[in-house]
Amino acid sequence: MVLKRTNSILAVIGLIASLCLADVAFTQNKSTSESYQQAIKDYDKAIGLNPRDAEPYNNRGIVYTKLGNYQQAIKDFNKAIKLNPNYAMAYNNRGLAYATLGNHQQAIKDFDKAIELNPKYAEAYNNRGLAYNDLGNQQKAIRDYNKAIELNPNLSEAYYNRGIAYGKLEKYQQAINDYNRTIELNPNLPEAYYNRGIAYGKLEKYQQAIKDFSKAIELNSKDSEAYYNRGFTYGKLEKYQQAIKDFSKAIELNSNLPEAYYNRGIAYGKLEKYQQAIKDYNKAIKLNPKDAELYYFRGLVYVILGNKIRSIQDFKISAQLGGKDAQKRLSDEGLSW
Repeated sequence: MVLKRTNSILAVIGLIASLCLADVAFTQNKSTSESYQQAIKDYDKAIGLNPRDAEPYNNRGIVYTKLGNYQQAIKDFNKAIKLNPNYAMAYNNRGLAYATLGNHQQAIKDFDKAIELNPKYAEAYNNRGLAYNDLGNQQKAIRDYNKAIELNPNLSEAYYNRGIAYGKLEKYQQAINDYNRTIELNPNLPEAYYNRGIAYGKLEKYQQAIKDFSKAIELNSKDSEAYYNRGFTYGKLEKYQQAIKDFSKAIELNSNLPEAYYNRGIAYGKLEKYQQAIKDYNKAIKLNPKDAELYYFRGLVYVILGNKIRSIQDFKISAQLGGKDAQKRLSDEGLSW
């Protein structure tokens, strides 16, 4: 189970206040991409009329960020900062672009500058927390989220991100508390329900987890991971038919999800549908041929089917890949690998 970040937290938070000009173009009856392209044209004109104004460069950089053109966005933020070295939002936005490109250290420098220029900039603290979290420093991340929340108690993103950090520290109840607050502030955020479901699962509160995964699916019916994790949780409750149904839906949405085949194979095995289990293990192995556990479990099914040759072959492959259970089983039978 993997904690999920929203699509908007990193790329948008901190940009909202500077989107007012671009929003005029976005309200037209066009696709999002067309609206962004029109916004760029509008900012081109604004820059042409007043090339010494930092704001159109900053706002055009935001549009490039939304389009995924982070290098071009950085160029625009650079220009905005050159024209106005005290432009805290431009530093914040450039930090977001650097962070999205994986340059977290440079991003932190920009967030530091944004905070230096505006010590009450809650979004900059939140975004610096994200960068620290991505670097694996959850404690520093939490300190920044705390500050963001102190400055803006209604900043749902900060609660959500702090919940992720607490989850990584295995402080699941604190994570749940933060997801609760996130949902109070933003009840239509599927990722918050999904992540809360993960935390409930870790605490073995499976019914609550299923409710949250179901809500996440209600809000986003294309989320293969939500179906997968609900199926996994049904498996914990030994509701194997429901688990199979969810694993099948996850596979329909994402046919390259080896863990869905693997766990559906386990569920089929529990229902004594061994040939279907083998088919699923075959598919999982095709997608992830270095996973020792897949060979071991397929080997167990072959044992049940009385196919000793195939079971030993699978146990040997599993053992060679480092599978401890397979190694022990072969050793107990006096077999090498």
